[in-house]
Amino acid sequence: MILDKSSKKRPEIEYPCEWKFKLIGDNVNGIVQAAEDAAKDHEFDLTASNISRKGNYFSLNLVVIVQSETDRNLIYEKLNEHVNIKLVI
Repeated sequence: MILDKSSKKRPEIEYPCEWKFKLIGDNVNGIVQAAEDAAKDHEFDLTASNISRKGNYFSLNLVVIVQSETDRNLIYEKLNEHVNIKLVI
């Protein structure tokens, strides 16, 4: 399925599934803690991704097994609201 501005249809996602989040922040330990807190009731994997050129920002990849769209959205909200996370992709 191709998604663009003219598409009104949402993609169909079969649950449970792996969902990938990229987490960006300026405190790597804080990002790790935020990820562990948000995904604590789920099977997940957290790996290093990148460090900015000046070493001010870090990114980590969080892969979580989610059971439903509600589950996925709750994890996203927890990550997005956390003080140590600057951006969730």
